Amino acid sequence: MGKDVIVALDFENKEKALAFLDRFTGRKPFVKIGMELFYAEGPEIVKEIKARGHKIFLDLKLHDIPNTVKSALAVLSGLDVDICNVHAGGTCAMMRAGLEGLTRPDGTRPLLIAVTQLTSTDQESMENDLWIHKPMEKVVMHYAKNAKDSGLDGVVCSPKEAAAVHEVCGKDFLTITPGIRFADSAVGDQKRVMTPADAKAIGSDYIVVGRPITRAEDPVAAYERCVREFVD
Repeated sequence: MGKDVIVALDFENKEKALAFLDRFTGRKPFVKIGMELFYAEGPEIVKEIKARGHKIFLDLKLHDIPNTVKSALAVLSGLDVDICNVHAGGTCAMMRAGLEGLTRPDGTRPLLIAVTQLTSTDQESMENDLWIHKPMEKVVMHYAKNAKDSGLDGVVCSPKEAAAVHEVCGKDFLTITPGIRFADSAVGDQKRVMTPADAKAIGSDYIVVGRPITRAEDPVAAYERCVREFVD
């Protein structure tokens, strides 16, 4: 799996998600199915989109006691998705348990990555709300190192931290970066953002793009613009 643009299917139901994908005639974008769509439609929406030929990042951000996460990921491993994730804040024990649950009897598994800090979190909210009194980059690097030491394949981080994660954890440790906006797009509720071209330059492996594509007048053109800026 090389550099790619992952389109966030942040839709409230199956009909809207599939109608959106129907616009991509001849193309099969890598997609992210998050909580909203998964909770609305359940595992069947994952199976249907996978059957259409799309790679899937199942973005449920599991964070619970180790045994619960292990059991949940054992169930999700049967959906044949390409990437799953957990919160790095759930501890190394939880991440290791999740990895064990995700691994099938034949030894195969989807990639497992850990969320470091959400791109809607900035230094002020991290300190005031979470009581984490360390610089953001140091927190992200610590979480990334914990994820790598736990056997995970990479992290979700801001594109602003992708280069530093590769320095600390190696080039093969994946960085999946949301918070992507075109230079002429609104930032919305994101705090730590970057353009696709800048994310490419700084070394992100995958970018996750939602509203700049899904709410564009021409989503296919917006997706192709993203691919040109980040992949080509």
